[in-house]
Amino acid sequence: MEAEPAVNIKDDFEYLISFLPQNWREMAIQTRAVKRFRSFGDAVVLLRVMMMHLAEGFSLKETSVWAKLSGVANVSSVAIMERLRQSPEWFRQLSLGVMSRWFVGAPGPLLKETRLVRFVDATRVKEKGPSGTTWNMHYSLCLNTLRCDEFHVTDRRGGETLKRFNIKNGDIIVGDRAYGVRPGIVHVIRHGGDVIVRINLTNLPLLDKDGALFGLLKRLRELKGVAIGDWDVDFLYEHQRFHGRVCAARKSPQAIRRAKARVLRRGQKNGEAVSRETIEASEFIMVFTTLPREKYKAEVVLEIYRGRWQIELVFKRLKSLMEFGHLPKVDERSVLGWIQGKLLIAFLIEALTAKGEVFFPWGYPLPITSQ
Repeated sequence: MEAEPAVNIKDDFEYLISFLPQNWREMAIQTRAVKRFRSFGDAVVLLRVMMMHLAEGFSLKETSVWAKLSGVANVSSVAIMERLRQSPEWFRQLSLGVMSRWFVGAPGPLLKETRLVRFVDATRVKEKGPSGTTWNMHYSLCLNTLRCDEFHVTDRRGGETLKRFNIKNGDIIVGDRAYGVRPGIVHVIRHGGDVIVRINLTNLPLLDKDGALFGLLKRLRELKGVAIGDWDVDFLYEHQRFHGRVCAARKSPQAIRRAKARVLRRGQKNGEAVSRETIEASEFIMVFTTLPREKYKAEVVLEIYRGRWQIELVFKRLKSLMEFGHLPKVDERSVLGWIQGKLLIAFLIEALTAKGEVFFPWGYPLPITSQ
């Protein structure tokens, strides 16, 4: 983590912006968030007004009134909306800067080496009204720090795929069934990473060592009690053969009942008959991984996958604490500004939390001066 800058803290907001990248003011101009500040005065005032709207949850009119009453700025609700519409890229770059400064990884508790374990998932954010546009936020959470290390915002056509994420050599990417398909898995492999992705009976066609279809359900039936399955498999993609393993375990009786009920409800909702094989397969948790068995036993692979629940908790916090689940805007640019601004606030909160672990009892860390 970067050392605390030696600044004279005048108020809470000044301390908050000390977490931003050093050139955050210049970014406002570079990203065209503003051409001229006009009634906003400068970048500090602009960001402060945006925070009133995004963090406090004030409407545009309320933000305008509070900004005037508090002596921050005399700006109209129309001017605030226009600045918000121009700010998505500014907010995005500020978020990236906060992450790079404050979210430094550490060895994961489940691994003996320092490989980076990343949980990936997506959540939907919907605009108001029955015809409101749906947006997707694609998110990568680092197990080692439980903080975001990459995110993307797309419209509803931006599907869930591992190909959306930047993969570094040695990354271990963990995803649910939506990511258990060949194009994304190969994307990770070709960039030097490994995967742990949940699968079902059909989303990832598997082969045995002889090239025949792998009888996954037959193997699952062999698991009794708390036994764990670990089988070598291959798959074909673009005329190339890729190797991996399937690790599986039978769920608890309570979890089996819940899983079967979900499968049946989903079938009824979609007006489809659910096959007996699908119902039977719901009794098991099964993942595909490219991690070598010599270093990662099946129980370790499944334990890492179990940690994927952490990203679900992140989405719950964003949608409850940050009111992230329902968009108050109606046009594309303001929606993007609102989403990216909310993400910036979330990252600043995480940075404050991380810094809070080493806070002095009297508050702000004291600037160090020469003796």
